[in-house]
Amino acid sequence: MATDLAATWADLIQGEEIAYSGLEPSRDARTEPLPADLDPRVASALVANGVTSLYHHQAEAWEAARRGENVVVTTGTASGKSLAFNLPVLDAIARKPKTRALYLYPTKALAQDQARALSELRLKGLRPAIYDGDTPAERRWQIRKWSNLILTNPDMLHVGVLPHHDRWGDVLHNLRYVVVDEAHVYRGVFGSHVANVLRRLRRLARIYEAEPQFLLASATIANAGELTQALIGEPATVIETDTSPKSEREVVIWNPPLLDPELGLRASPLGDAARLLSQLTSRGLRTICFAKSRKAAELIHRFTVERVDIATANRLSPYRAGYTPEQRREIERRLVEGELLGVTATDALELGIDIGLLDCAISVGFPGTVSSLRQQWGRAGRRGRGLAVLVASEDALDQFFAREPEALLSRRVEAAIVDHSNPRILDPHVLAAAYEAPLDEKDEATLGAEALRRAAQLPELEHTPAGFVWKGRDYPAARISLRSGDGEAFTVVDAATGSLLGLVERERAYSTVHEGAVYLHLGEQYLVQELDHDGRVAVVKPASVDWYTQVKKETETTIEEAERTERRLGVDLNFGRVSVTEQVVAYARKTVRDGSTIDVVPMLMPETTFETEAIWFSPEPALLEGLEQMPALLGTLHAAEHTLIALLPLWAMCDRWDLGGLSTNVHYQTGRPTIFVYDGHTGGMGLTARGFATFEGWVEDTTRLLQQCSCTSGCPSCVQSPKCGNLNEMLDKRGARTLLARMLSSS
Repeated sequence: MATDLAATWADLIQGEEIAYSGLEPSRDARTEPLPADLDPRVASALVANGVTSLYHHQAEAWEAARRGENVVVTTGTASGKSLAFNLPVLDAIARKPKTRALYLYPTKALAQDQARALSELRLKGLRPAIYDGDTPAERRWQIRKWSNLILTNPDMLHVGVLPHHDRWGDVLHNLRYVVVDEAHVYRGVFGSHVANVLRRLRRLARIYEAEPQFLLASATIANAGELTQALIGEPATVIETDTSPKSEREVVIWNPPLLDPELGLRASPLGDAARLLSQLTSRGLRTICFAKSRKAAELIHRFTVERVDIATANRLSPYRAGYTPEQRREIERRLVEGELLGVTATDALELGIDIGLLDCAISVGFPGTVSSLRQQWGRAGRRGRGLAVLVASEDALDQFFAREPEALLSRRVEAAIVDHSNPRILDPHVLAAAYEAPLDEKDEATLGAEALRRAAQLPELEHTPAGFVWKGRDYPAARISLRSGDGEAFTVVDAATGSLLGLVERERAYSTVHEGAVYLHLGEQYLVQELDHDGRVAVVKPASVDWYTQVKKETETTIEEAERTERRLGVDLNFGRVSVTEQVVAYARKTVRDGSTIDVVPMLMPETTFETEAIWFSPEPALLEGLEQMPALLGTLHAAEHTLIALLPLWAMCDRWDLGGLSTNVHYQTGRPTIFVYDGHTGGMGLTARGFATFEGWVEDTTRLLQQCSCTSGCPSCVQSPKCGNLNEMLDKRGARTLLARMLSSS
């Protein structure tokens, strides 16, 4: 059967586009009987739904939960993580219906999927309910009173539950389990906020005499135990050996053909993906195609429809944010039952798609992390053998993987990084906690020692015999957006509907939502009409243009403190705190097709300064021999900085947009040529700390990328950056390659 299936696509994966093709072996399931000590009512409900045994990793999670431990399950797509955390919860509720459990999901859609699955169990005494921003006011008090399994999201917990805990007394007093699904999503700024919200929850539960266990589920990441400890402030047992069955899978890296080797210009990945999708679906293979934006997903869908017959076209559908839950479920049902053959989806929906396994999965462009790619590819392999394809874009990381497939396929997935004690993020949560209940030394056990230290320094708090209390009249949780690290964030508003589209941190607003900018929200284009500096509002209108905007800015870094200095790869590598001052002075409009500049529009935005973490180094004269004259010197440093930033996401779970950099022929503090790479968020998120720890591997990957890119003098696949403040001027690919190769050989 597997061979027959592979034969249906064998002729499609031949030719110059195939950068890699290989087989991942199948895996048999390791199962165990349902636990003997599982409540019989739960066992009967599972059997009635076709579950008669557990995978070994599910049984491991059950045993750890029974021992009273916090647990994190980090296994692959469709490996039964939901059952692993549901089992102890359902057992506890069946035995004692007054028991309460709280389930946290990063999106409303995921909470709805889980609520539906729980209701289908028809377990007597189980009363699941969703409590989020859409829950009608008259339903809210009912849910607090009667539901014993409440599904919500971190934002609602933060602003709708914890500040009003007096209404939630019975829930908190009887809170036995807190489930955190898709835990790998909680990284960076968002994850650091959520870590503080979970600590506040633990503190209030303790005040109401409860000590809930935490059960987490995550896609495969390198540091699940460390991430869990960072999120909840307590250790957890890590269950990471996936014992679910896995079909044999053919993995292909597809690189669109080179149209202009000198410029590094390739054929459109969207066009190639549509060609592949049309041929696979025309042969009756159920296929999902992931794209990085809604516009890309819809273009692939349109191109595919144009290539197939009417009967096949009627069995294709886009699947994106903005659909109602009913529409989503209808698409899922049609796909599961085989009525639909092909779906194009945005990366953002890889989490919430309840569709089981398909024949083929296509990822158009590297989705940003190996973990996400593995999640997408995990969909492939429904009937004996699956096909998983990465269609490479011209981005530097994609092209690195096309030339170095083993760097992708043998790489351990990345580490998710959280820093809950960053003062910029911690301080508002300390205020929120003081509003919820007076803060004293007992709270160090849940909130951490740093929270108590900060409480003594915050002017909004007053020290009383009961502890630190909130002096204000409002409630401070309302001031914090979990999705932003900046209390002075700009809101982005759709002029047509008045709806809030998003938040942009102040230090990024002048680069991304200046007047005339193209702003992307869920893959849709908007044109910024007005930026109100005083009101901190960007007003946008929907647009459909074939160009994008990129700002030109002046940047200066000031070294505040070098916290660590080590001799690495022939340079003194520093890690520490820097202040970054930026001023946007113009923006360019560039064509989507080839990135060429249409025009440059001068403008002057206010200066912004923020403190963050950075690494920096000053190459020794010997490393720069033959490159020390201008403009080669500046071009060398600038190109090396860009390429280092492009490849740090291989080592830290982040996006190149989370990072910034500066290269200068003479820095006013070091007095020498210097390269800086810094965290793009105020206070830093631990990203460059990870770069410091993995510097040798990071530089080695960067050097290989530069050595293997076929362009003559630099292209978007190596040294050019979509976010360069100098509009990619002064870049010397050869010089950067020479410098980094010399650094490697000096070790």
